[in-house]
Amino acid sequence: MKKLVVGNWKMHGTRASNAELIQGLLAADLSVSAPKADVAVCPPAVFIADVAAALAGSAIAVGSQDVSVQAQGAFTGEVSGPMLKEFGATYAIVGHSERRSYHSESDQLVADKAKAALSHGLVPIVCVGETLAEREAGQTEAVVGRQLQAVIDTLGADLAKVVVAYEPVWAIGTGKTASPEQAQAVHAFLRAQLKAAQAEAAAVPLLYGGSVKPDNAAQLFAQPDIDGGLIGGAALKAADFAAIARAA
Repeated sequence: MKKLVVGNWKMHGTRASNAELIQGLLAADLSVSAPKADVAVCPPAVFIADVAAALAGSAIAVGSQDVSVQAQGAFTGEVSGPMLKEFGATYAIVGHSERRSYHSESDQLVADKAKAALSHGLVPIVCVGETLAEREAGQTEAVVGRQLQAVIDTLGADLAKVVVAYEPVWAIGTGKTASPEQAQAVHAFLRAQLKAAQAEAAAVPLLYGGSVKPDNAAQLFAQPDIDGGLIGGAALKAADFAAIARAA
């Protein structure tokens, strides 16, 4: 199975800076320089059409940072799966810790968003992760297990169609990174939970996210249950993101 490396641009970018970033990614020719990785970028929703058009014909896919549980209707500010699909999205991140924290998204809402994404032909990247307080209290497995279980219960037979990203909240944007061994331990736990739920789900790609950089990517990706990365800050620098993809 090829590694999957996804860049989450978060709320960054302008048309000019995006064009420069894309030019750098295309110049890196990742289909040749990083043949062992599938690559995608997730810009803010307003830029998805631009980015998809600029990357058309390349090996880099495009995704969204969120998706509505609704397909259409009177839901001001929401962006639906069919809209995202029409403008070129392949993936949709759901349940990122920033959405869970700043927008009070529950485990069930995240699971419902994953189901909505699948129903409209998008691959959901389901994020799970614990806070520093939860890790220090020995609650990591309980927290990520609960978050993932909502998805398992909601998706049923479609479980094997998702991607799961483990993002320890304490390592997002802080410069702190889980050691390869710490990350592997949680990935192994998630793999076992998926396999217990459905044999086919044992092959679900498990990504690590949390201050992944060119100098630590290879060690992280070498772990047996880490199938790639969900990259934040480093995804905004073409050279860094390309180096992480090559590390796969």
